[in-house]
Amino acid sequence: MTKLTKQQAAPDFALLNASQREVSLSDFKGKNNVVLYFYPRDDTPGCTLEAQEFTALASEFASLDTVVIGVSKDSCKSHQSFIDKYNLKVELLADPDGVLCERYGVWQEKVKNGEAKMGIVRSTFIINKQGVLTSVEYGTASGGHAPLVLEKIKKL
Repeated sequence: MTKLTKQQAAPDFALLNASQREVSLSDFKGKNNVVLYFYPRDDTPGCTLEAQEFTALASEFASLDTVVIGVSKDSCKSHQSFIDKYNLKVELLADPDGVLCERYGVWQEKVKNGEAKMGIVRSTFIINKQGVLTSVEYGTASGGHAPLVLEKIKKL
């Protein structure tokens, strides 16, 4: 498994969002910073908390030319239900085949209740307007994470 590091070019992507519209990293190059966060599943307690915290700060991220994008292996339909249920203000991308999860090194073995299985490790990447990773965090917490990410964006 390859882990990414700061100052390397962010791996490109083109995935469908909840509205089934393709979103790619190149859409933002030269215009926006991107907060790309990976989470295990729609509508679970930790993932909901994280999405709600990013939503609460959405206007602050926007004022800093930053888009917040969440990625999981859930379907576009699942993402749309999740957005509708909690009135989320983040873009959610579907990675059902796990290609982007692999590319960013977040698909890892996790041990829960003594049982090892593969899953998405909650992780966040900050990509500047030039497409370079300025922050790489694996194993992030679901609560209290969004304000920390915002502080890093303010320093770009």
